[in-house]
Amino acid sequence: MSNDAIVQLVAVGAGIVGLFAFLALVTVPVASAYERVWERLVAGLLSLWVLAALMGVGALVGAAVIYYWPRLF
Repeated sequence: MSNDAIVQLVAVGAGIVGLFAFLALVTVPVASAYERVWERLVAGLLSLWVLAALMGVGALVGAAVIYYWPRLF
């Protein structure tokens, strides 16, 4: 197995673990907090909004690390 394949496997595994953690720690408690179906749907959509914001912040931090890496080290 090449180094690139290992890196891709680890990245996909981390993404899957992160998605399951988000579902278990954010989406399930949010959905179980409400009784009406429309409230659960809206809460689920808002949790997806939070997920998108977290992914955006992660992408910005990753881009900053890549951009400033040669200057720092």
